[in-house]
Amino acid sequence: MEYSQYDEDNNLSLSKFESMLKTNRVLFFDSEEFENIIHHYFEIGKMALAKKAIKLSLEQHPTSISLKLFQVEVYVFENKLNMADQLLNRLYDIEPTNEEIYIQKANIFSKKDKHEKAINILQQALEFSEDNADIFSLIGMEYLFLDKFEDAKFYFLKCLEADYEDYSALYNVMYCFEFLEQNNEAIEYLNTYIDKNPYCEVAWHQLGKQYYNTKDYNKAIAAFDFAIISDDIFIGAYLEKGKTLEKLKQFDEAIENYKITLAIDDPTSFALLRIGRCYEKLNQNDLAVKYYYKTVEEDPLLDKGWIAITNFYNKNKDYQKALYYINKAINIDSENGIYWKLYGQINQRLHFLEEAERGYKKTLELGNYELNTWLARADILITLGEYEAAIFSLIQTTESYPDNAEVEYRLAGSYFKTNQSVKGRFHLENALHIDKDYIFIIEELFPTVFKRKSVKEIAAKF
Repeated sequence: MEYSQYDEDNNLSLSKFESMLKTNRVLFFDSEEFENIIHHYFEIGKMALAKKAIKLSLEQHPTSISLKLFQVEVYVFENKLNMADQLLNRLYDIEPTNEEIYIQKANIFSKKDKHEKAINILQQALEFSEDNADIFSLIGMEYLFLDKFEDAKFYFLKCLEADYEDYSALYNVMYCFEFLEQNNEAIEYLNTYIDKNPYCEVAWHQLGKQYYNTKDYNKAIAAFDFAIISDDIFIGAYLEKGKTLEKLKQFDEAIENYKITLAIDDPTSFALLRIGRCYEKLNQNDLAVKYYYKTVEEDPLLDKGWIAITNFYNKNKDYQKALYYINKAINIDSENGIYWKLYGQINQRLHFLEEAERGYKKTLELGNYELNTWLARADILITLGEYEAAIFSLIQTTESYPDNAEVEYRLAGSYFKTNQSVKGRFHLENALHIDKDYIFIIEELFPTVFKRKSVKEIAAKF
């Protein structure tokens, strides 16, 4: 790589400054050198060194507006907003046409969640700016904070008109298109953008994602290929291409693309998990589970990895192992109703009925009101002989599923088992009216009730 004279000078200034810090000597730097030094420390997140540089710079250049603006940035970073505002007011009195003063004012308003005021200040900054691209982008971000996606999109597009290489703005405008479900408009814009910038890997990547969203998978793959041609180490393009190939059931090709990402950079749990799923689709179970284990080795807190292992063993009827791994997933995300339902199903297959009931109950508490969840819990309570609890649960079920034959037959049987014959008869007749073919539920879940003469007489009327 060739370094410019600017890079060499900047590196020299940095070395000189850091060398000075190790001694008691104080060296002189011009204001531009200080600006570059401070900016460097901001960029790499070394705030302590940035603050030292600012302090020394203002001792040597006490009237520099640019250096004082760095002090404002530190105040904002440390959430000393009043101090930042006071300094900005003093700077405004000195240089009211400095756009950076307005930008920092807007930043303070934004920090205080006063986004409309931030936008107004940024609009004023446009009057004094020779390069509006960054300000357009900042206005777009403020509109995003306000969930005004059309307005945000407008300003990100204006930013790209001023600077087509602002890839952050490109990502943001795509986010707006997607949120607004304007996939076709996004595709049209990206194609226009690519006509002017045919080697922009970011644009090709985003175009591929849009085609993926519209299920035009062949065009998506073509777009990802162009992204890869433009940048052959673009990991995101390989990952998205892999996902698209999965949709086309081209699992071997998908695996190839995922494995390329592993060769380019450190393994990611996402790629390892996708490889495992592809191998499972290809019925190469040994390789599938191998990559699932690699996934959780890479990221032990990735619940999806543990769920993949759970589902693998569950499908292969190794319920003991499945139970072990579903517990790992639940320990990571205990508020996931899907996991608790799977927990219930696995325990039920192992005949651990109390635990199965706990799993289904937790599923319902977390808002999963699917009929089969209600029925599974009720059936376990009935099997355990907890008929009153079953009745209570089934009555709750009727709120979401009124006049459901499967629910009514279970209510009928439970009422008969608790010697509430009038209610039992009512629900049995109701169930038979809805669908007499489901009478087998009584026979299977309540065999002694089914044999009763009174029950047979009721059933015979339908």
